[in-house]
Amino acid sequence: MLLAKTLTSSTFKLALIAIGTFGLIVSGILSYVYLSTSSYVRGRSDRAIKSECSDLLAANDRIGRDGLAALIKQRVADGNWADHVYLLVDPSLAPLAGNLQAWPSTVTTEGWTEFRVPPSSARMDQPLIRAMLERLPNGDRLLVGRDIGDLDSFARQIKMAVFLSVVLIFSLAGVASILITRRTVGRIESINTTSRAIMLSGLDKRIPLRGSRDEWDRVAENLNLMLDRIEMLMSEVKQVSDNVAHDLRTPLTRMRGRLEKAYHAQRNGEIDQSLIGDTIADLDAVLRIFASLTRIAQIEAHTRKGAFCTVDLVEVVGKVVELYDAAAEQDGTCLTVAGDRAVFAVGDPDLIFDAIANLVDNAIKHGRAGGDVAVASEVVDGTPVISIDDDGPGIPADERGQVFKRFYRLEHSRYAPGNGLGLSLVAAVVRLHGARIEMLDNSPGLKVQVWFSAPTT
Repeated sequence: MLLAKTLTSSTFKLALIAIGTFGLIVSGILSYVYLSTSSYVRGRSDRAIKSECSDLLAANDRIGRDGLAALIKQRVADGNWADHVYLLVDPSLAPLAGNLQAWPSTVTTEGWTEFRVPPSSARMDQPLIRAMLERLPNGDRLLVGRDIGDLDSFARQIKMAVFLSVVLIFSLAGVASILITRRTVGRIESINTTSRAIMLSGLDKRIPLRGSRDEWDRVAENLNLMLDRIEMLMSEVKQVSDNVAHDLRTPLTRMRGRLEKAYHAQRNGEIDQSLIGDTIADLDAVLRIFASLTRIAQIEAHTRKGAFCTVDLVEVVGKVVELYDAAAEQDGTCLTVAGDRAVFAVGDPDLIFDAIANLVDNAIKHGRAGGDVAVASEVVDGTPVISIDDDGPGIPADERGQVFKRFYRLEHSRYAPGNGLGLSLVAAVVRLHGARIEMLDNSPGLKVQVWFSAPTT
C-alpha cells in the first residue's frame, strides 16, 4: 500500500526527473572524459609512429635500401622495439626486412591504417596494429606501426567503467529516491491518518513525533500546536455557550414570570408600570451582553487599526480617574493618580480609555472596601506602561490566565452582578495594540500592568 503510494507520488516523479537530468549530465561528463583520454593516448601513439617513420625515410635517403633493411633488422632484433611493427617490401610485395612475414591484404593505400596481424605470422595472438604506409621513390613500400592492443583494451575498460558508473549512479539514485519518497509519503500518511482520526473521533488525537527534529517533526509540532489551539478555542466556545445560556436564562425567566403573572392578574397601573420597568431593566442587561460581545468581536477583527495615532496616556488616565472618582468616593475607596507628566503610546484613544476604565472599575468593585486604588502612567526602559494597583483580595495565581476568557468569573455561582466580559474586552484591546498585560501580586491586592508600544521617531 505504502509502496504503491510512493511510486505514484508527485515527489517520486520529481525525483525521477531530477535523476534523469543528473544522469544525462554525468553521462555527458564521463563520455567526454572517455573520448578525451582515448584521443590523447591515441594521439601520443600516432606521433611516435610518425616520428619513427620519418627517421626511417631519412635513413633510406641517406644509406639506401640495403642500409634501411639493415637498420630495420637491427631494430627487430633489439628487444626494446618488441611492440613495434616493421615491414619493407619491394614493388612485388616481397619482404625485404621486418617482423611481419607477409604484407597485410587490407593495407592498400598510403597513410594511416589499422589491421590485424595475418594468421600466418609468428605472432599467433593477432594483435591490432596501427601503422603508417609510405611508398619509397624506387617503388618499395615501408610499413611502420605499433601494437595498440593495450590501447584498445584501455579504451574498452574506460568505456565499461563509464557504462558501469552510469548504471551505478542511476541505480543508487533510484533506490535513494524511493527511500526518501517512501519516508516523505510515510510522514504525510501519518498526518493524513491523524487527520482522519480527528474527523472521526474528535480533537484529542495528535500527530506522532519521531524525535528527529527535522522539518517533518517541526510541521507535526506546528500542526499539534494548532490542534491544541483549536481544542482550546472549542472548549472556550462551549464554555461561552454554557455561560451565555446561564446568564440569559435568569433574566428571561424573570421576565416571563412577570409577564405571566401580569397576564393572569387584574390590570393595575402602578403594578404594570413597575413590571414594565423591571422587564426593561432585564432586557437592557441582555442587550448589554450582546453589545459587549459585538464590541469584542469588532476589536478582534482588527477593524479599528485605522484610528491608531499617538496617544497621551496621562491624558487618558486622567479622564478615567475623573469618570470613576465619584463611584470610588461612594464606595469609600481612595482613588489616586500618579506618574510621569507625558507618556506617549501608539493606539486608538477610545479603546485604550475603555480598557483602562474596565480595569479601574474592577479594582474599585473587587478591591477592599474603603481601600486604595492607584493608577499610574510612566515610561519604563523606553516602554509606556499603565499600572492599576489595589489592596483587595486579588486573584489567585492559577486563575489569572483564565479571567480574560469571555464570561469567566471568579464567583462560579454566577449570581453576583456582572457578565464576565469586561476583562475579555481588555484582552481584545491589548491584542489589537500588540501590547502586553500582566497581573502581579501587590501584597496585598493585585497589580495590573499594561505595556504599550512607544511611537517611532
